[in-house]
Amino acid sequence: GDRMWHFAVSVFLVELYGNSLLLTAVYGLVVAGSVLLLGALIGDWVDKNSRLKVAQTSLVVQNSSVILCGVILMIIFLFKTQLLTLYHGWLLTLCYILVITIANIANLASTATAITIQRDWIVVVAGEDRSKLADMNATIRRIDQLTNILAPMAVGQIMTFGSPMIGCGFISGWNLISMCVEYLLLWKVYQKTPTLAHKSVKVEASELKQLNVKKESDMKPAEGVQLIIEKDVAGSEPQQEKEVGCAARIAEPFITFRDGWVAYYNQPVFLAGMGLAFLYMTVLGFDCITTGYAYTQGLSGSVLSLLMGASAVTGILGTVAFTWLRRKCGLIRTGLISGVAQFACLILCAISVFMPGSPMDLTVSPFADISARLFENEPLPTIAPPEPEMIFATGMPLLNGSIAPANSDPEMSPEPVPLISVSLLFAGVIAARVGLWSFDLTVTQLLQENVIESERGIINGVQNSMNYLLDLLHFIMVILAPNPEAFGLLVLISVSFVAMGHIMYFRFAQKSLGKQLFVCHTPDPKAAPDSSPPGNTSTV
Repeated sequence: GDRMWHFAVSVFLVELYGNSLLLTAVYGLVVAGSVLLLGALIGDWVDKNSRLKVAQTSLVVQNSSVILCGVILMIIFLFKTQLLTLYHGWLLTLCYILVITIANIANLASTATAITIQRDWIVVVAGEDRSKLADMNATIRRIDQLTNILAPMAVGQIMTFGSPMIGCGFISGWNLISMCVEYLLLWKVYQKTPTLAHKSVKVEASELKQLNVKKESDMKPAEGVQLIIEKDVAGSEPQQEKEVGCAARIAEPFITFRDGWVAYYNQPVFLAGMGLAFLYMTVLGFDCITTGYAYTQGLSGSVLSLLMGASAVTGILGTVAFTWLRRKCGLIRTGLISGVAQFACLILCAISVFMPGSPMDLTVSPFADISARLFENEPLPTIAPPEPEMIFATGMPLLNGSIAPANSDPEMSPEPVPLISVSLLFAGVIAARVGLWSFDLTVTQLLQENVIESERGIINGVQNSMNYLLDLLHFIMVILAPNPEAFGLLVLISVSFVAMGHIMYFRFAQKSLGKQLFVCHTPDPKAAPDSSPPGNTSTV
């Protein structure tokens, strides 16, 4: 249900606003900004409450918000003409704001659900068994990849052969049913895993300021072969009720935000988390930006759907590679190998920029379109479609948001664009998914294993904020340079950020493993503990 909604909400907003990307852009900006600002607070809320309460509350809020959004969208689709005439259209604008606000709440609740289930519950269920934890992480990611394929297909077919209103009703009904099923499944897992009922909580608020800051003399090499689980506080003192002033209550969220980011910086896996976040600063993914560029290069919708399916398959192969490499070489080395594999594949993308068919033109300013719109009050130029048979009957959205005309004279069409460049680009993107998802799983498990139990929520909340921050920067980069001639520069910048992310991870691996970084062997927890340097708390 969540994947259906994420796919459909952008389509619904485009449909509502007359094939304009404005509402979709506003929605994306609101979602990214909300997680960026509230990620630490959401994680802190996850830490301070019982696991079952957090999981059930976030699940109900998420699905209820989606259902409510679906109902409101159905009303808008039914009575859009009437709403336009009421109060000079302000009532319809209010409905748009309401939809975006509730959809944002659903996304925040989804973030809380992901943190508590994928970063906390799964660690407790796996116990001390790292291999089981790795297998569970890989299984969840495979399910995620499959739903990424099936959910858009289902919604797309319903909207194609039905209508957007029917699509809204279907998603609302599906989320209502899935909410009940997921609620019962969570309850069953909770009942079958008694350890989920026991959760370490923070004794003092100041504890956040020095998370995981331990002296190396206190760290033993044997700690590198066990999951870090915070010891239960034997005799926790009852909290004293104190009078809290209004100013203190107002300042509390800001203090939590600050302490959460400080705690994230002090984590031993800080560089690994930053490395993962830097991978979000890229246009080399199957999002609306890359899809729009592909259209300008002559790829049809059917070809793109096949490419998206191929990327999902390689993503699943990445989860398989992760489990195999982790058993053979250890967790940290798996991330290193995955990073090298991803970067090597992305070299194809960098090469594609200079191949025949690439629209890159250094004589054209990357900011020509945005400067024309802002300073010269000129409309953005409309890009002619490369081939007449690639045009949809209703018009096709292009990279800069313009719509190609539905009826074009074939004789006026330009020469076909060579496909060498775009073929190399997508070959690199698809092949890189193997290393990408293997690396993502590596950093995920490092966070699971190396963050103390009472701080898993806030640290993973800040990690989500970092991911959204870099993702937001990549959208801003595209907004500033939207013309296809500048897409080659965006590709080179993306590859550079991926390289920087993996350099950060290499530094983390070097600090963790030292001279044994390139000694690939099967990790054996029962082997001599001297195989890892002091202070290392990760699988080697």
